[in-house]
Amino acid sequence: MRSEWIKLFSLRSTWWTLGLTVVLMSGFALLQAYGVGLMLDGRIPAGAPGATSEQAASFEIIGAEVVTGGYQVGVLTVAVLGALLLTGEYSTGMIRSTLSAVPRRLSMLAAKALTITVVTVGVSVVGLVVAALVSAPLLSGHDLVPALDDARTWQVVGGMTYFFVVAGLFALGLAAIIRSTAGTITAVVTVLLLLPGVLQFVNLDWVQDAMTYLPLPAATSFLSVSNAFSAASPLAAWEGVGVVGAYAVVALGAGAVVLRRRDA
Repeated sequence: MRSEWIKLFSLRSTWWTLGLTVVLMSGFALLQAYGVGLMLDGRIPAGAPGATSEQAASFEIIGAEVVTGGYQVGVLTVAVLGALLLTGEYSTGMIRSTLSAVPRRLSMLAAKALTITVVTVGVSVVGLVVAALVSAPLLSGHDLVPALDDARTWQVVGGMTYFFVVAGLFALGLAAIIRSTAGTITAVVTVLLLLPGVLQFVNLDWVQDAMTYLPLPAATSFLSVSNAFSAASPLAAWEGVGVVGAYAVVALGAGAVVLRRRDA
């Protein structure tokens, strides 16, 4: 763990990635808070195209959802960091030194998984705090500042952190299989973002049913607690938690098998 920590934070790319995650989260929170303010002030119609501003009352807006508005972008930067944690060593050849120092490959993978988990939780907390601070002036006028005594607030912020951790571990597992930075990042971006974006335009029932079990759509089951930003997920919150978590478990399991069987 100590070695992985030193290797991770000795790279400038780590600091750039973590900083970018916080900036993107706070920036999107600020933009979303501004847009919600305009809608509630009646300057932007709410709902479907052609709806009147009075229909905004039919939308229940939860402040925590506004603050976490950048999670779809932030989850990608965290996944990139998870991929670089292992593929960076393959690209430089350092993986040979790592495996010479730690011949038990599963111990090395476990240390990397624990490292990315701790770092992801940390950057999620920092990103949430900064996002809450920058959006609070815009949200306070509409009584939308996230309430710490509201269970929905903790569901959203906890769910976002969980999603970030899963994305990082999923990328780490794929990195152990693919071993290429470009290939791993392409695979992660495809599964997390591109597939849901493309498949939503395929008007076939079985495709739409299958899309429900992709990470991003499944995550909406516990990240969306109101009808303001997305349609209701067909999955219950805990079903979504299980589906999303399965991606990390399967990827890490497959990565562990490949890591043990293939030469460095």
